[in-house]
Amino acid sequence: MIRKLYRQRVASKWEIIEKETVDEIIFRTTKTRNRLMLELMARGGMRIGEVLKLRLRDLQDRKLILQEPKSGREHEIVFIPQKVADRLREYALEVCKSPDDRVFPISYEGARVIVAKAGKLVGIKLRPHDLRRHSATYASRSGVPIEIVSKVILRHANLSTTQRYLGTISDVEAIRWIENIYC
Repeated sequence: MIRKLYRQRVASKWEIIEKETVDEIIFRTTKTRNRLMLELMARGGMRIGEVLKLRLRDLQDRKLILQEPKSGREHEIVFIPQKVADRLREYALEVCKSPDDRVFPISYEGARVIVAKAGKLVGIKLRPHDLRRHSATYASRSGVPIEIVSKVILRHANLSTTQRYLGTISDVEAIRWIENIYC
């Protein structure tokens, strides 16, 4: 037990998926339900469980209200792009009979299969959390302050959790940022 308590943590290395690849995955996904689920994870930074819990009453234009989120708070807010919000509302009104109906009434395992199949379309192994990680990394590398990435996009309590998501920066990317800053 003492060994477990004091062992050094091994930092996980994730392959960060480029924006063009994520765009292609979403573009190639033809079924509206599946495409919306992928977009909510990749563009809204949502966890797969949060996507599956969404109800019609939780949709408020570009804001999604997450009831009983992982953080333990009463609710959290997710902001999504207007185009995604419009398609989501249209789809939800088609499939939901009452405000309490789930927008995506499928199982967690079913959702994982959808994500894996979407990745296979472009030849990569894709997991739901890869899309959330992409959302954070893309925002950060586009110049969004890390505080916004952490508190608004990922809704983390601690900045250190977000920093683990972002991974390492390649030499090429570091040089590009230095050039942008000083030229």
